[in-house]
Amino acid sequence: MGRFNYSTNAKTDIEDRALAHLQIVIGNKLKRGEPFFFTWREDLSMDDGRRAVWIHSDSKLSFTYRGSRAPTINRAWLGKLARLADATSGLYLVSEPPDDHRAEAAADVI
Repeated sequence: MGRFNYSTNAKTDIEDRALAHLQIVIGNKLKRGEPFFFTWREDLSMDDGRRAVWIHSDSKLSFTYRGSRAPTINRAWLGKLARLADATSGLYLVSEPPDDHRAEAAADVI
């Protein structure tokens, strides 16, 4: 279980694999100078609310991973997250879809 930290007062725990995908999407948006909202559900101890932060080039972000190995990246998930980040609703974590590229590679082997 990793952690996303925004500035000094907002943080949330996110599974390492999902966090790696979010890091790529957030990094790509910031490289292009495209600010956006990132929203997540708060922990049950925080009344199960939501938090949204405005991500921009001056944001102080950190991604902390608990595991030592980098996960494989699912291009379909990156695409889905990137489309959300581009939408007016902003980025939020969604479930991982099947990786179309893995399915294509498996079909080539058969």
